Amino acid sequence: MDIFHGNDAQAFKLAMAYAYRFQLLLTLAARRLSKRPCLLQIEDIDVPMILAFLEHIEETRGNKARSRNARLAAVKSFFRDLEYRAPPVLDQALRVHAIPMKKIDEALVTSLSRTEVQALLNASDLRTLSGVRDQAICILAFAGGLRVSELVGSALDHFHGRLPASIHIVGKGRRERVPPLRQETAAAIRAWIAVRPKDGDTALFLNNAGRMMTRSGFKYILEKHAAAAVSVAPTLAKKSISPHVLRHYPPRPTMSGS
Repeated sequence: MDIFHGNDAQAFKLAMAYAYRFQLLLTLAARRLSKRPCLLQIEDIDVPMILAFLEHIEETRGNKARSRNARLAAVKSFFRDLEYRAPPVLDQALRVHAIPMKKIDEALVTSLSRTEVQALLNASDLRTLSGVRDQAICILAFAGGLRVSELVGSALDHFHGRLPASIHIVGKGRRERVPPLRQETAAAIRAWIAVRPKDGDTALFLNNAGRMMTRSGFKYILEKHAAAAVSVAPTLAKKSISPHVLRHYPPRPTMSGS
């Protein structure tokens, strides 16, 4: 499989995860067929065996649907590779690919009211450098619907302040886009750039050490301001506020901030 050709740490971890999934499958197949694993043939890993494996990891190992689907995806990927290397297994591969994934019930994303959003934004102390930064990055997160990686990965020169203001985003899969920014959002970013340390990293948003903000750093900022905003919007105390919540905030409000 192509994934095993990588030589960096991430590729190695992914390869080990695939190897573990096949270890589970081959262990079960060897036991059910009373064979040593080294004597197993591709024909032994047929649809009934794979279905028995999926049932085993759910009922015996307690795996949830998401883990079950990940293990099935690994098996399908293996057979997809075999299609090009061992044409005689094409029919078997076709039947394996027909095994359906299990539907996963996705948890509902916490919803925020306009009052709660405004309370969270206003929790930043604009008398401080960090407060100006925090309000700018939070407003951009709400108004732009950006992923955390897109927020913290934005460079200073990615912001185009001239009207109509916009920001150059490099998203998932290196896909680029340039969404326009509302006046209030652009104003908050300009206010931050005006006080932003000039000798720091090239990132738009810097941490207190002058380096690019991390995902965990943004998460900390968000949780800190959410806790402070509870005094104005008590309903926030019952909600789990995460970067994912900001990205999926449906209405893009007028972000004035005070």
